[in-house]
Amino acid sequence: MTGWQKQARATTASRVWAAAYVCIPTLLSGSAAAQIVANPDGTFSASSMDSAHTAIIWQVVIGGFVIVAFLTAIILWISTALRRARHANIRRAAFVSSALNSLGTGIVMIDARKRIVFCNDRYLEIYGLTRADLSAGMTGRELTALRMQRGMLSGDIDEYYRNVKTASGCICELADGRSILIKHRELSNGGIVSTHEDCTDQRKLSRQLATTKSFLESVIDNIPVCVAVKSIEDGRYILANRAFEQFSGLSRDQIIGNTAERVYVPEAALAVAQADRDAIASLTGQTRTELLVELGGSMRQVACNRMIARDEKGRPEFLVALFEDVTDRRSLSREIQSAKKFLELVVDNIPVSLVVKRLSDDQYVLANRTAEAMLGRRREDVIGCTIEDIYNPADVRLIRKRDDDAVRKKGIVTEEHPIQTESGLRLFLTRRVTVLDEAGEPQYLIKTNEDITDRRETESRMAHMAYHDALTELPNRAAFLQALEQMIDACEDTDEEFAVLSLDLDRLKEINDVFGHEVGDQLLIEFARRLESVISGGVVARLSGDEFGLIIDGLQPDSAKALAARLMQSMQTEFMFEGRAVRIGLTIGISVYPRNGRDAETLLTNADAALFRAKTTSRGSINFFDMELDQQLRDRRALHQDLSTAIRNGELSLHYQPQARARHKMTTDHVLGFEALARWTHPVRGFVPPSDFIPLAEESGLIVEMGEWILRQACREAASWPKDLQISVNLSPAQFMHGDLVGLVHSILLETGLAPGRLELEITEGVLIEDFDRGLSLLRRLKSLGVRIAMDDFGSGYSSLTYLQAFPFDKIKIDRTFVMNLGRNTQSAAIIRAMIGLGHGLSISIVAEGVETQEQLSFLVDEACDQVQGYFLGKPAPIEAYAEWIGRAKRPVGKDVVKIPRKVG
Repeated sequence: MTGWQKQARATTASRVWAAAYVCIPTLLSGSAAAQIVANPDGTFSASSMDSAHTAIIWQVVIGGFVIVAFLTAIILWISTALRRARHANIRRAAFVSSALNSLGTGIVMIDARKRIVFCNDRYLEIYGLTRADLSAGMTGRELTALRMQRGMLSGDIDEYYRNVKTASGCICELADGRSILIKHRELSNGGIVSTHEDCTDQRKLSRQLATTKSFLESVIDNIPVCVAVKSIEDGRYILANRAFEQFSGLSRDQIIGNTAERVYVPEAALAVAQADRDAIASLTGQTRTELLVELGGSMRQVACNRMIARDEKGRPEFLVALFEDVTDRRSLSREIQSAKKFLELVVDNIPVSLVVKRLSDDQYVLANRTAEAMLGRRREDVIGCTIEDIYNPADVRLIRKRDDDAVRKKGIVTEEHPIQTESGLRLFLTRRVTVLDEAGEPQYLIKTNEDITDRRETESRMAHMAYHDALTELPNRAAFLQALEQMIDACEDTDEEFAVLSLDLDRLKEINDVFGHEVGDQLLIEFARRLESVISGGVVARLSGDEFGLIIDGLQPDSAKALAARLMQSMQTEFMFEGRAVRIGLTIGISVYPRNGRDAETLLTNADAALFRAKTTSRGSINFFDMELDQQLRDRRALHQDLSTAIRNGELSLHYQPQARARHKMTTDHVLGFEALARWTHPVRGFVPPSDFIPLAEESGLIVEMGEWILRQACREAASWPKDLQISVNLSPAQFMHGDLVGLVHSILLETGLAPGRLELEITEGVLIEDFDRGLSLLRRLKSLGVRIAMDDFGSGYSSLTYLQAFPFDKIKIDRTFVMNLGRNTQSAAIIRAMIGLGHGLSISIVAEGVETQEQLSFLVDEACDQVQGYFLGKPAPIEAYAEWIGRAKRPVGKDVVKIPRKVG
């Protein structure tokens, strides 16, 4: 029995009992009244008492019967009425209960005492409950606690009741993923009606709709073309994507709700309106147009597609416009066409035969002008033809095989082969490159043919030059070391000995200075021939400019002494050039295998050490390597190793010495630049003088690596100066002989950002003495970079004037020895005057080095010397010492830094 039925039954029973309580007292009071009426005076006799008693008894009986009958009738009537009412209530309650149970929403009714009076089946189904779980008198909070116990509610119950009382209710997320919308509505009698609706599908659908909407909005916003939708009825925009915002320069809020007149300038708005009308009038409902509109003060070309969206009755409702700014694309298209024509022109003019074959039909689709000579026909006649149409059958088979092999490899295939041409048999380099399509399949074959006959001949000559001296045709140092290693391998594990002789020509520099380099070169050639005739079978090589090397086997040291004696004797005969007799001297150093070394480098080094000792003691002598010399050599080697480590570990540093205009009273405003000078602080030996490690670097070849480091560091430092002062860097002759010096200088200027005009490269005569033509060519190339070239130590050599005539130097630096002798002899003053006059006559700036006194400075100023450099102006020091001079804020001067005054002189 439901709550509704129990309540109807209790109401009917209460009404029946109330009627009975009213009727019974009435009947009883009626019989008593009848008795009083029968004997109103209240007096009675005995007989009358008996008869009266009998009558009363009958009256009572009859009255009681009547009353009982009446009551029975009343009770039957009341019972029937109650039964009818109860059945009606039960039917009504059953109808309401059935109706509520058939709802898809769970319902719980609670009376004013917070007790449950009704709970439909849907509620029990939602939370997995049964009727047995509901006890009589259960309260709403107890039911909520039961749900929490069954895992159908989480959190705090009080918080739950606060949320469900809100107008929108609350959504309860169940553990199984369902979502239940719960609302509580309070009744006027204090009761509560609680509804529970499963909204899982609705929420899922809502999320899907939200996701779809967000996705579509994101898609539209990320379309790279402008998208706009307007209502045809009033012409107002109802949608605009981000690309439209960027194009128009307006926000979406400024576009939506407005017409084209508010977005574009009047002329552009008219053009847009006309395009809209054309789209509406179009039979297909789609149009493509290009408009010229003004935006942001510039004219933009816009390509637009317009489409009409219709309602369910087919009437135009919306206008969808997709458009993009094609101004840059059109410009790019024109540039591409121009570039295409340019590339076609380039391809036509490259000196290599080039053809392109389409692999799908084996037809040639491109051939340049150079290919005409290779193919023997005009290129117009080649395009569209196959190999069979161009070559004879014998060549077709070979060419097709090579083409097919290249296509299978899908890369670059290179081969060299001879081809008979009108000028004879020539060697050609053929390259085949396969071009793949997007699927990675071969699509085209590009083939080039290059005549490399001359190149291979040049390479052959260069290979010879790599191991031979260009002037004397003798083996060079590399070839000599190879021969020495081969000799060591042959003599290893045997008792055989051999000697290594290092020869140095004396007075060769004087001959170059007096007679010119042509005579000096002829002398070297004749000396090489004389060596070959004297050694008769041994190995002879030119190791450097005036140094030669010999390998002689036989019993040592006797064989080496005998050969050295013959060489000295051969030098007694003069060399004749154009009727002039020229005599030169010879100094020889000798090392013997295996006592003086068991590897090529050691033997040659020891022979050089013996030669060095001979030159320092007595030129024109013969000297064998000994132990004392070996100790000195080890010291030099140790210093050399330390120097190599110092370069790698950054132990070297740069000091800077100022160069300034020559003035009697000088200030820092007269400073024009600084010369970068290398300094070495050894971790054990301490400060190593430049006079010790610079010659060692020159001899060992480390000067090339060191010079590159000095040049890079100096340029990087100068580029950071606030003032555009010059930086001077010394270049060694070895740097001119090894590597690409011009490329190095260019790359360092680009790397550091230093203006070429601020870099001044100082060279000595040695650069031009070693190889005049090559040195002169390099100087001209360096000058073409925009850097300045200065001749250092001018006047100390023999051919300074010759070099001035051959190359336009920017600056001449007078050797410090002449300046130091000012005031001591008149010759120095006269020479300096002559140098200054010579420089001014050639429009070359003159710099005097070694200025240490005011008297020397005054003399140079009076003689119109352009610039000065020396201790009187400033000693070499870290650049921090000259911070103010280069435009930086003054910094504290360390204890090892020379403090330079603001004014000098």
